[in-house]
Amino acid sequence: MSAHRSSGSKRPGAISGPSTARTAAITLLARRDYARAELETRLLSGGFAASEVAAALEDLATAGTVNDARLAQHYVAYHSGRGQGPIRIAAELRRRGLPAALIEAALAGGPDWCALARRVRRAKFGTEKPPSWAEKARQARFLQYRGFSSDHIRAATGADPEAGFTDP
Repeated sequence: MSAHRSSGSKRPGAISGPSTARTAAITLLARRDYARAELETRLLSGGFAASEVAAALEDLATAGTVNDARLAQHYVAYHSGRGQGPIRIAAELRRRGLPAALIEAALAGGPDWCALARRVRRAKFGTEKPPSWAEKARQARFLQYRGFSSDHIRAATGADPEAGFTDP
């Protein structure tokens, strides 16, 4: 007698209901943290009805499993530890669908961004301040790519007018 395998669909939305939407959401969250908006998009594209997704996400939010504020704080802590600046971090959090108020609060609770820009510059280019404007511009482009603002870059490269930077 041969074993027969079910040829049924394994898609998360194949069976409907809030409990299956919740199970699919937990399966996604087991891999990484998702913002509520991201999770909603993933579940809706998986074939779940909007009402099922809303009920599942509300249940997970009430239980504390989905928490956008916590996600924003962890994201800022992790990515600032990797040397990324607030502009780049904020752009990624906006892309994930987090509200602007949560992003601003998480960035405000982050590290001293000027000190981080100095550390990142020092790690890449050494302790010497840039000797020329061309070198300062090169270092500024690097820090800008990393997501630091012009104020952070001026403080890190020594181009702050109050710091007395002069071209040799």
